[in-house]
Amino acid sequence: MQVYKFGGASIATPERMTALLPIIQDAAQPLLVVVSALGKTTNALELVADAAIKSESELAKSRINELEKQHIDYAAALLKGNKLDQLKQELALIFTEMQWAVDGAEQFGYNYVYDQIVSLGELLSTNIFSHYLNQEGLNNTWLDARDIIRTNNTYRDAQVDEVYTQKQVSEKVLPVFAHTGIVVTQGFIGSTDENYSTTLGREGSDYSAALIGSMLGAEKVSIWKDVEGLLNADPRLFPDTKKIPEISFYEVIEMAYYGAQVIHPKTIKPLHNNGIPLYVKCFLDKSLAGTVIKPEVTASYPPIIVLKKDQVLLQIISRDYSFVTEDVLSDIYEIFARHKVKINIMQNAAISMVAGVDSREDKIGPLIEDLKQNYDVRRNDGAELLTIRHYDEATLTKLTADRKVLLEQKTRRTAQFVLR
Repeated sequence: MQVYKFGGASIATPERMTALLPIIQDAAQPLLVVVSALGKTTNALELVADAAIKSESELAKSRINELEKQHIDYAAALLKGNKLDQLKQELALIFTEMQWAVDGAEQFGYNYVYDQIVSLGELLSTNIFSHYLNQEGLNNTWLDARDIIRTNNTYRDAQVDEVYTQKQVSEKVLPVFAHTGIVVTQGFIGSTDENYSTTLGREGSDYSAALIGSMLGAEKVSIWKDVEGLLNADPRLFPDTKKIPEISFYEVIEMAYYGAQVIHPKTIKPLHNNGIPLYVKCFLDKSLAGTVIKPEVTASYPPIIVLKKDQVLLQIISRDYSFVTEDVLSDIYEIFARHKVKINIMQNAAISMVAGVDSREDKIGPLIEDLKQNYDVRRNDGAELLTIRHYDEATLTKLTADRKVLLEQKTRRTAQFVLR
């Protein structure tokens, strides 16, 4: 048993979907295929949700019609005759469900409406993919992930009921493999116990693949991307990046914590807990080895570089010159937590604490006003947070040259700099 996950970029065009056929054909079965919405569809659906919540029904309807045409045109480039006609009927049902969500939007909050509409993107793409695979002789069964993944009603960031979901996987997914080698389902979506659609938040499709894969007892999970594997830095920001052939779950979580756009920790957790390796592969060239993420790695790593731009460095000073000890720190942390502001780096001195945070004025403004009730606050805008794991002195010197260092911290494996 293995799980493949394909993101929106891998099916952005009919030609991209066609290019996935050899990957599926060469895969060992049984195979669960988890698929995202077509590229940019989620953004378009968000615009439908925005119009719906503002009671702009004609605008929402126009955007739905445009999306329907795009998906039918996409399908028509792949399917023929009766197979296309059958798919059109199934897509029409999904777009009808979308229109119902728009019509009832006024009585609900934005997050609920968002999930009822945006979740349908994955249903559209997987219906097309499933029909196309069947046409090409890759017989498969399509399953609605909302019948499998049970969540609470925290819309847009729903939490999975793992006990109930495991029961559904055992009863509704595993038996299907008795008569088919391939199952196609959606990432990113689930449903409540009242059958309302939910979405799973950031990197939800990767998480879906990992979660279901762990519950199936998969041998491995593979995420197919448009890169050759995990790199030691963002190639858009740093030249001479290096591919990392293998990396530990621990190291990937460290990278994500410091701000790297890699695999989200919630995706790693079910795989780590069940000892299932995660492969990052390139759908543009399936012959490339990619990167394997696994429990333990003995090989050494190159310097791993993460740069977070648009940072603000806050200095919080005890107004009465009291030492910044545990009770003061606890009070400051509570204020940050109340405003849901994550501290990316911190350091405290005798009567002050410095904290680096993302530059989001909608959160920082109220945070500072709250802090000023008991503390003096100073801010440095336009900063960047540079983190280097497994650093060497040559790399530190190169990356900090000609930059003003506002804050520096080092441990044996990690160096961090707040720079201007």
